[in-house]
Amino acid sequence: MISRVKSEQLFAEALKLIPGGVNSPVRAFRAVGGQPFFVNRAAGARVWDVDGNEYIDYVGTWGPAILGHAHPKIIEAVQNAARQGTSFGIPNPYEVEMARMICGAAPSVEKVRMCNSGTEATMSAIRLARGFTKRDKIIKFEGCYHGHADSLLVKAGSGALTFGHPDSAGVPASFTQHTIVAPFNDPESVAAAFAANRGEIAGVILEPVPGNAGLYVPKPGYLEFLRKITADNGALLIFDEVMTGFRLAYGGAQALFSITPDLSCFGKIIGGGLPVGAFGGRAEIMDCLAPLGPVYQAGTLSGNPVAMAAGLAALKELSHPSDAYERLEALGAQLEAGMREAAKAARVPVEFKRCGSMFCGYFTDQPVHNLNDAMKSDRGRFAKFFHGLLAEGIYLAPSQFEAGFISTAHTPADIDRTVSAAARALKAL
Repeated sequence: MISRVKSEQLFAEALKLIPGGVNSPVRAFRAVGGQPFFVNRAAGARVWDVDGNEYIDYVGTWGPAILGHAHPKIIEAVQNAARQGTSFGIPNPYEVEMARMICGAAPSVEKVRMCNSGTEATMSAIRLARGFTKRDKIIKFEGCYHGHADSLLVKAGSGALTFGHPDSAGVPASFTQHTIVAPFNDPESVAAAFAANRGEIAGVILEPVPGNAGLYVPKPGYLEFLRKITADNGALLIFDEVMTGFRLAYGGAQALFSITPDLSCFGKIIGGGLPVGAFGGRAEIMDCLAPLGPVYQAGTLSGNPVAMAAGLAALKELSHPSDAYERLEALGAQLEAGMREAAKAARVPVEFKRCGSMFCGYFTDQPVHNLNDAMKSDRGRFAKFFHGLLAEGIYLAPSQFEAGFISTAHTPADIDRTVSAAARALKAL
C-alpha cells in the first residue's frame, strides 16, 4: 500500500490557500476521485512525490518533457542563461536564434513572435486573423481546447450554424457571439458554416490532432479539406500546435501531414519545460502586428532569456540528424500493441488511439473521431483503471479526456512494465 501522508497534509493546507487546492483544475483529481500527490523531484521518465513514491510518468508536464524530466543539457542551458540575468525587457540574442529555429522547422512560418503561454499564442493569432482579414467570426471545433481566452471558452451548439454560449461563468455572451462551433472530422458542418456566413469568417482554428479531449486523429483528407475551404473563402487556417508542435514531428503536425496553415501557434516543447508560447505564419500576415501594423500584442516577459535558452536546448536535441522521433514512434507502437492485447485478454472494450508519442485509451466499443464519440466512454471504468495503475507506480493524466505522452527517456522496459500493470488493472475492472 502506497503511503501519501505528506501529500495529504500538503493538500489540506493548499485547500485553505488555493482555490480547490490546485493551480490548474485537472490536477485536483476530481475526474477520477481521490486526492492529488505532490511532486518534489523528477528525472528522466520518472517523478517522485514528497512521500518518496516513484512513478513512471506519462504526463510529462502535459507534453513539454519530450526528452524526459531534468534533461542535463536543458538544465545546463538554464543555469548558464540565469547567470547572465533572468529577465531584461530588452531584446536578447536567444530570441533571434529561437525564431530562426522555428522558421526553419515549421513549413508555414516565415516570421514568428514569442509570448508567454499557449493561451497567449492562440488568443493573439485569432486577433491577428481578425485584423488581417477585417472579419470577426471564427470557427473552432468541439473538443479542441485553445486556452482560457474568453472568446474561445465556448460550448458546442446544436450544429455548425449555432453560435456558442460561454463555457465559463464570468464570460459575457457577447464575447463568444462571433465564435462558431463545429464537430471535428465533419466537413459538412464547416461547409454549412461558411455558406451561412459568407465573407464574415476570419479563420478556422483547430488542433490538427486534438489532444485535449483524450486523443483522436483527423480522418484522411480532412485537413486538406480545411486548407481548401479556408483558402477558397479568404479565411485563414490556424493550426494550434501548442501540443503537437515538435511533438509529432520536428516541424509539428503540419510537417507530418504536409499541410501549410496560414498561422501556427506553439508552446510546450519550445520552452523546454519553462513557460513559453509563440505564433507565426506568412510574413504579410505577421507584419500586421505592432509596431509594423495595427494589431496590438505585447508582453514584458516575451522572449525571456532563460525560457528561450531552455527551449533552444530542447530543439537542438530534437533537430536532425536526431533519431528521437524514430525512437518515440517505436515506443508508441510498443505501448499501443501491448495495451490492445491487454484489453483483448481482459475482454474490456477499449478504443486505443495513438499518433506518434501521444496516446489515449477510451473505455468504449465504438470508434472515436470527435468529442461526441469520446463522451460515450465509460469514465467510471477509467477512474478505476487510473487508480489501479497509480497503485503500481504508473502515472497517467487523471482524466479520461487528456492525452498521454511518451518521452525519449522512456525505455522498452518501462513500456513492458506499464503494459503488465495495465493488464492487471483491466482484469480487475
